[in-house]
Amino acid sequence: MSQEKIFISESNFEKARKKIRENSGKFIIFTGDDEISRKILEKEKVSVLLINESGRNDFMKQRDSGLDRVIARLATKNKVLIGINFEEIVESDKKTKAKILSRIIQNIEICKKEKTNMTFVSKKNDLEKNSVLALGLSLGMPTDMLKII
Repeated sequence: MSQEKIFISESNFEKARKKIRENSGKFIIFTGDDEISRKILEKEKVSVLLINESGRNDFMKQRDSGLDRVIARLATKNKVLIGINFEEIVESDKKTKAKILSRIIQNIEICKKEKTNMTFVSKKNDLEKNSVLALGLSLGMPTDMLKII
């Protein structure tokens, strides 16, 4: 992807909307809390919705993965990729990494049902295509669902 990647992380909808509109036409990767993310998907044009898995508290009988079928359906309709934060996986300790990977697997299952495409996102460095494909396959992701950016 030759376009410039713009990372926008915002907890206020109006500020996020302003930043997105300022960078219109660029490859925008947005991350925010669940409520803001849904509003952004409904009303603004972004390329990737990055879902951060660390810092979440799971429920008694269900994981809080930050993605549900409604958001996945919106992402499919608006041609938005669901992003997996690669740094979260690499930089976390073993116990946290296990929780993060289980939440990612849950998100992959949701995206399979809704035919939503996913991608791995890294702010620090470019990801090697074969490594990303191998990780996606080992987590249960079909190869046609994974887009390399």
